[in-house]
Amino acid sequence: MERNRRFARRITQLLVGLMLLTIAYPAAAALPQSTFDPAGPVAKMQLDLFNVTLWITIFIFVVVAIALGYAMIRFRGRPGDAQPKQIHGNAKLEVLWTVIPVILLLFIAVPTVNLSFQLAAAPSNDAVKVRVIGYQWWWAFEYPELGIVTANEMRIPVGQPIDLTLESEDVIHSFWVPRLAGKVDVVPNRVNSMWLQADEPGVYYGQCAEYCGTSHANMRFRVQAVSQEEFDAWVQERKTAAAFASDDALVARGHDVFVNSACAACHTVDGTTAAGKVGPDLSDVGSRTTIAAGLVPNTPENMAAWLRDPQAVKPGALMPNLGLSNDDVSALVAFLESLE
Repeated sequence: MERNRRFARRITQLLVGLMLLTIAYPAAAALPQSTFDPAGPVAKMQLDLFNVTLWITIFIFVVVAIALGYAMIRFRGRPGDAQPKQIHGNAKLEVLWTVIPVILLLFIAVPTVNLSFQLAAAPSNDAVKVRVIGYQWWWAFEYPELGIVTANEMRIPVGQPIDLTLESEDVIHSFWVPRLAGKVDVVPNRVNSMWLQADEPGVYYGQCAEYCGTSHANMRFRVQAVSQEEFDAWVQERKTAAAFASDDALVARGHDVFVNSACAACHTVDGTTAAGKVGPDLSDVGSRTTIAAGLVPNTPENMAAWLRDPQAVKPGALMPNLGLSNDDVSALVAFLESLE
């Protein structure tokens, strides 16, 4: 009797767990980095495969649980029962419970292999090519065919495939935009590839998904999907950057501080003599929504805090504290916020 009660409790717990899973599924889809809310064909195909696998495994689990429960109750031992018939070495049964799992695995293997080939195939010829480079702890995005470099915010046109090559300058990272595509490792001395596409305009959050050091959790980025017209306008604006000039005295002073200090040794700003390659390209930093690789909103106050003490904003940041005066910080903030 006690055994039956324990079995009934376990079945009740199982049913409650399945009910909670059903409730949590739509709730998880509402999160900004949810894989259950795909916004592009790659993420949609991956979610479809996940659902196929999920329902097959749920079916297997339910069938096995019912069969086990039935056997535990129907054939439970009773006082005076004779030794049950032994089935060890029964060729028919062993073939049966070998063949059935193989058949079930084929239902998972076939769509998995098919999807793997689809994702490995090169996207169409009109795909936008982007070279992604992972650093500790930020991302560089280079558009080799367009001659544009930016950082931490990748801009793409809606409805067009994006052909990505993935490289690392230091340790292993992992590139992940949950609503657009699954994870792909970014490995030193190796070029991996993937493609993604956004079917709807918007901002899609991404991050490094492979532990890479102190600020791994702060190695974030954003994908901004915009209309083709808006993307073309951005490309044209970036490609026609003129030599720096400003009538604002504070901005001009900030420019002079930037190009005559260690800033220019690490960063590039189009239209100036700054051509450093150690840190992020800052040519359009004023138009970015965040700084410090997606960590804080891009506001003058946050920019000033970052310039005064980068490690206080982002632990482990490799940007040094330059000991800038308050006047230099104010001028640099004005200059950087003017770069759009």
